[in-house]
Amino acid sequence: MITKNSRGKSFIAIGAISILTLGVTAALAQKPPVRRGPPGLSTMDKSDRTMSNQSQKLRPHRAPPIATALDKIPVGKLKLPAGFKAEIWSHGHVNGRTMVWGSKGTMFMGSRRIGRVYAVVDKGDRREVKTIATGLTHPNGLAFRNGSLYVFAIHKVFRYDSIEDKLDNPGEPVDLTQAFNLPPEIHHNWKYVDFGPDGKLYVQVGANCNICEFNPGIRGHIRRYNADGSGMQIVARGIRNTVGFAWHPVTGELWFTDNGRDWAGNDGPQDELNRVPRNQEGANFGFPYCHANGIPDRDIVRPNPCAGVIMPAALTGPHAAGLGIKFYTGDMFPREYRNVAFIARHGSWNRENKFGYDVVTAKVQPDGTALIQPFMTGLLDENTNAFFGRPAYVLQMPDGSLLVSDEQNSATYRISYSGPK
Repeated sequence: MITKNSRGKSFIAIGAISILTLGVTAALAQKPPVRRGPPGLSTMDKSDRTMSNQSQKLRPHRAPPIATALDKIPVGKLKLPAGFKAEIWSHGHVNGRTMVWGSKGTMFMGSRRIGRVYAVVDKGDRREVKTIATGLTHPNGLAFRNGSLYVFAIHKVFRYDSIEDKLDNPGEPVDLTQAFNLPPEIHHNWKYVDFGPDGKLYVQVGANCNICEFNPGIRGHIRRYNADGSGMQIVARGIRNTVGFAWHPVTGELWFTDNGRDWAGNDGPQDELNRVPRNQEGANFGFPYCHANGIPDRDIVRPNPCAGVIMPAALTGPHAAGLGIKFYTGDMFPREYRNVAFIARHGSWNRENKFGYDVVTAKVQPDGTALIQPFMTGLLDENTNAFFGRPAYVLQMPDGSLLVSDEQNSATYRISYSGPK
């Protein structure tokens, strides 16, 4: 209530203030709590970690923010088939992952949390590393066409024209962000991009969660554009997190890796290698309702969850984190490697006994499936459950050798062959 003091001025009695305060507090208390999702995951996420029967202490492995010293890079641990040899080709590009060639022989590298784009220049007996962009948000997506480097940093898109002529001073890029109109969320949205045989620019957009429902017209797919960002089309749907794809050199079909969901058990659902069959562009590959070779999701349930879903060409292991994929078209390796895909498996985090941390091959079979076989191993000690490196991407060199980027050690390995063919 309002009272007056001895001077006739009005004031609100303390009792009334107390009642008002209690009323507001009670009203606020009645509001439903805001759902924030499991720690570290999207508010959309439906994960229930407690149902996974896994250690709740499992966490992603963050790459160290400094490069491994040259003499500490574990190239000596690498194991390859007879006749193959591994050597360090470049180092010092901190957390470098994706790799693309420029038309004048420059190798460009993207990264994630470190936010940098590198140019690696071959000086014959050594490689010189230049940083051409910094301060970006997960600039993992790189593509090169007609002298220009395209850089995708989540939803930001930049084009560096005539970049190989000005590596020491790239200048301001052309900003194509508005034209591509990509979603801004970070989770599973660090890009992989590449120009396809049709000249279109293919772009990954991941699901911004571990397991959730989402708008399939905005997320969880591979899309393609004209190089200027116009003419967007969705090529494949129902994809959780692909950060690597390539086209078969004979059939022209698009193949892509896809990382399966976490917190559903140590043994799966397994990650996938998928193929977009000819004349089935826009097809559905199952996420979030159907995983691996037809496993219904336990947290997001719907009738006939795998109906109409294209099954994987191969499973690539539990939580293996297959990233980069390239089909081999060179002449250095034995003939049996011709048109075989090489896949870098980054290695598991959501698994108590670690898995992956290697490079495997995928040999396409006549029925459209693929046979997965080991190729480069040695970075995982199964006895101690310790890893020494994390292969991220692969890139064929002009002479037919193969580069493998190791994000953990900020290095690339050159795989060559000198045995009988």
